[in-house]
Amino acid sequence: QVQLVESGGGLVQAGGSLRLSCAASGRTFSSYAMGWFRQAAGKEREFVAGISWSGDSPYYADSVKGRFTISRDNARNTVYLYLQMNSLKPEDTAVYYCATSQDHGYIMPHEYNYWGQGTQVAVSS
Repeated sequence: QVQLVESGGGLVQAGGSLRLSCAASGRTFSSYAMGWFRQAAGKEREFVAGISWSGDSPYYADSVKGRFTISRDNARNTVYLYLQMNSLKPEDTAVYYCATSQDHGYIMPHEYNYWGQGTQVAVSS
């Protein structure tokens, strides 16, 4: 059974930090590219960051570049994906989702096949 479970969301003041985690199991996700998306209330889901199956070549949306860092741990049967978020801004407020993809470099939601349920991040001003 495929499961992607996000955690680590919460309420933080502007300028603060959070670290999101995603535990992916049920497939050989160590061979999948992975990514983070977010969806603010009333807006479309948007790409945040992506990473190859090996952890090389991370890439980011311009809005988070220099503030967020994506990483992954393939060492165990459950693959862990992380998103370190620093210098958070109120406009980062959204539900954050992790997702998997068959290939690297994708930024559109339809290019990702498995999704978690999301974790809420709220940044107060």
